[in-house]
Amino acid sequence: MLDISAIRIPVDQLDGTLRTEELSLRKAVLHRLRIAPDDLLSVEPRKRSIDARKKSDVHFTYTARIALRGGTNAERALLAKLRARRAEKGVRPSTDKPFGLPAHFGTTIASRPVVIGAGCAGLFCALSLASAGLKPLLVERGQDATRRTKAIEHFNKTGELDPESNIQFGLGGAGTFSDGKLATGTKSPAHRFILQTLVDAGASQEILWDAKPHVGSDVLPSVVTHILQRIESLGGEVKLGCRMADMGVSQSPSPHVTSVTLEHRDELGLLVEERIPVDNLVVACGHSARDVFELLRNRNVTLERKTFAMGVRIEHLQSMVDRSQYGPFAGHPALGAAPYKLVAHLDNDRSAFSFCMCPGGYVVAAASEPGGVVTNGMSLSDRAGTNANSGFLANVFPTDLPGDDVLAGVELQRRCEHLAFEAGGGSYVAPAQLVADFLQGTPSTAGGNVVPTYPRGVRWGDITTCLPSYITETLRGSIPKMNRQLHGFETADAVLTGVETRSSSPVRVTRGKDCRSVSTAGLWPCGEGAGYAGGIMSAATDGLRVAQALVDSLS
Repeated sequence: MLDISAIRIPVDQLDGTLRTEELSLRKAVLHRLRIAPDDLLSVEPRKRSIDARKKSDVHFTYTARIALRGGTNAERALLAKLRARRAEKGVRPSTDKPFGLPAHFGTTIASRPVVIGAGCAGLFCALSLASAGLKPLLVERGQDATRRTKAIEHFNKTGELDPESNIQFGLGGAGTFSDGKLATGTKSPAHRFILQTLVDAGASQEILWDAKPHVGSDVLPSVVTHILQRIESLGGEVKLGCRMADMGVSQSPSPHVTSVTLEHRDELGLLVEERIPVDNLVVACGHSARDVFELLRNRNVTLERKTFAMGVRIEHLQSMVDRSQYGPFAGHPALGAAPYKLVAHLDNDRSAFSFCMCPGGYVVAAASEPGGVVTNGMSLSDRAGTNANSGFLANVFPTDLPGDDVLAGVELQRRCEHLAFEAGGGSYVAPAQLVADFLQGTPSTAGGNVVPTYPRGVRWGDITTCLPSYITETLRGSIPKMNRQLHGFETADAVLTGVETRSSSPVRVTRGKDCRSVSTAGLWPCGEGAGYAGGIMSAATDGLRVAQALVDSLS
């Protein structure tokens, strides 16, 4: 097979349907290679991106994989012809870096591995371990997708929070209800496997070639459910509604994990404890599992502070973003809702940036602790919402934190969430402010054309009372700079809703190159909560990485 890059297709040749895309791509390949239609057996898109650098010439750029009638001999002949007319640029034999799950282990081990957390890292770690025949136990404090969705809907409607099953906790982790963006700045042979696994579980096949793939929060619950069922079919066991309450650590001859204590409530609502002997414990909890961080600290597991970010959600009309990004092509069905990615650097060495931008999306109520307001964003698969929203954040560096408590970042997050709860007047109403008022240092008293989508409602006021001044001043100084990158970002009635504190973990569970805790044998820190990932793809990749390292350690 051959891979062909830099295939250019104008927007007007597409209509947003896969059939038209397939025909247009085939036509473009035939034109590029100057071959007969009968010689082209198949065309498979491998990458698709939008080039909107010139608003008068917005187009798609593809990489395609093709198969020719005549196989390898025909491919060699075609490459020779292309070289003869100096047209071989961007055409090369297909090469894929192989990736596979660990081979079946084949022997019995003393105790099966236990994976704590069924977010992306935990799911893919457990899937890999199950494929190796190790029959892992996967433990998740939240509920399955159906019951979790009901708990979230109940909270949005009533303000009654379930601290164990919410936007943060439950099957699929926080990513299940944050759009399901799969773009990543990292490269790994595992990425194609992860995407194919998601497609096999029900995600759109377009994520295999879209440069900025996403699944959608309406599709992800079903997807993660299918992955869970696959783990069980391979011999894994899953306990939902079950949390890690303690971890046994022996000090002789050196610190190592010996057991894990799990808690769940029975049919009568009574708390039931279960202690399980364990030699290998994967901690793949999310960034909101603060009780796990405290437990690890109390068991003398080495932790360290790390940089994290806090700020607000910013909402604009999606139509404004579309016009700014796509010019006269805004609203074209092939383009969909436009995303953006922004960063602004200030003279004081601080920066602000967009995060988890959700085209056509909604701001969600992401609290997991009583008395604290937390925001995040999500989009459904069609991204058809009226507003665009994004995290608008600035970094908190370890040097910004007082004292030497390794969990000082957690306490700062919690304090800001409590201040936001108070500023909203209780009942998980969120504080909000218009961009114009924020820039002028004036509390807002009413909204404008951009209607906030936060489901518990907002209370207009001054969001600066909820965040450290170095955060709010960085955001304030960055808005004009970002407006030069995205015209309209500084729109007067754009809405800032606070607070966004859970973009990443403020703690790292220190591990070595072998993926094991540097202090406690048998403990495998994994994923975003442990400080080794930042999104669905990197978390899933880290889950696979840790599983491979664990299997290798048993050989």
